[in-house]
Amino acid sequence: MHAESLLRDIADYCRKNGVAESTFGRLAVNDGKFVSRLRDGGRITTTTFERVRSFIAADSAPKLAAAGETLTGDRSAVGPSAAAVRASVPAPSAPNDRNFRFFDNRQKYLLFVNTCSEKGVVAQRVAMELGNIRPRPPAVRLFDAGVGDGTVLTRAMRAMHHRFPTMPFYIVGKEISLEDVRLALEKMPDRYYEHPATVLVMTNLYYREAPWLVPSSVTAATSLVWHELALTGSTAHEFEEQITALAPFLADNWRAHVSPVSGNPVYERPAVLVIYREDHRFLLDSIIPRRGGAQADYDLVIASQPYRARAPLEFKASKVIAPLARSLGQGGRLLGIQSHGNDPGQEIVEGIWPGENPFRHDRHQTLKEVKTGLGSAARHFNFNAYSDARSLFRYHMHALPSEIAATIGTSTLFAAWNAAVYVGQIEDARLETVIADRRYLDVTAEVLHRHGGLWFWDESFVISRHRD
Repeated sequence: MHAESLLRDIADYCRKNGVAESTFGRLAVNDGKFVSRLRDGGRITTTTFERVRSFIAADSAPKLAAAGETLTGDRSAVGPSAAAVRASVPAPSAPNDRNFRFFDNRQKYLLFVNTCSEKGVVAQRVAMELGNIRPRPPAVRLFDAGVGDGTVLTRAMRAMHHRFPTMPFYIVGKEISLEDVRLALEKMPDRYYEHPATVLVMTNLYYREAPWLVPSSVTAATSLVWHELALTGSTAHEFEEQITALAPFLADNWRAHVSPVSGNPVYERPAVLVIYREDHRFLLDSIIPRRGGAQADYDLVIASQPYRARAPLEFKASKVIAPLARSLGQGGRLLGIQSHGNDPGQEIVEGIWPGENPFRHDRHQTLKEVKTGLGSAARHFNFNAYSDARSLFRYHMHALPSEIAATIGTSTLFAAWNAAVYVGQIEDARLETVIADRRYLDVTAEVLHRHGGLWFWDESFVISRHRD
């Protein structure tokens, strides 16, 4: 417990002062690998613990300046001291995009998932898209660009089985969060029982790598962890036992750390996990991917909230959507979904921070930038923003009509506030200055009364590759 607390403090210190963890280790205890060893479960003495605590508490600007450390945003020049870095960090009243990572706060995420219907509504939108694909042998190929807790993926797999009950499935899911991978895999035993001709691949690779299961750098490729699990037996219970037994493998290999450049979580070690049923290995032999590269050519790519709404437009297009579009096969379709705003959730946010609008780029701007980024390859694709009537869809917070009464329960208000600031991507530093009094709950209650509940808008778009 002390180690976890210390790691949190170290991460906060490094993020605030713009230094790498290896630099922190050298300056604090003269050991550049101190933080990585601590994260791997290494033990430390009470003396070392207090030494690190004292270093964090002390003003280390002279040490940083003397070490000549560079800022994380610019590795080519010697950076300023820690005091100067701290001075450059925006005050809590202003958003700090680098330090905010949308999906990192597990409590917010899980509360949002369980109190709002977005996952189910998105799954319905994915199921509609299945009617537009024309799979080719040897399998229906699907890529999920952000599995999350697996709710959307498992519902999509049910819809796939309903539409293509006899076709083999090749499904690749990208997810960097260890907790989300565990939650997603917990939902899979029933999928293998209902549709035994399924090859499921989970990976933590980047968007430019994951569709092909190949790291882009030689160093990462040589350290790639590739693990296959051939499920034995014939019941969901047997499959569950074997999938649950993967926990130690996931704990050892599905680790992430904060990038000193982007502030986003990145993998410590690239990993690929392939799961299929042993009794269907012969049928699936041409579908099971092999280490060293896999065929992409996806029939459907799900890109539901794959980036932060506040992220730069060029980043969304070039680092996320464009690589995913390139992974489509002939006639393949990419379904993109992002938050739209202009809903009661945004009204709650604006009630506290007037003029706040995290939804900077609509689908039209996103598609235009993707088309530009693809260059000459764009001629092989169709870019469909559609009308608002077809593109926009609404999801809501679960609440009984009796809960939105004259007096709304505190738990309902907390859930609504959490959903609004989660979708609005308000970082914790700004929330701390607001929740000191009840005004945020009063604003939330007023919006819920006015609309008779809480709901949000998402918008969708489709990129499809030509069939010829």
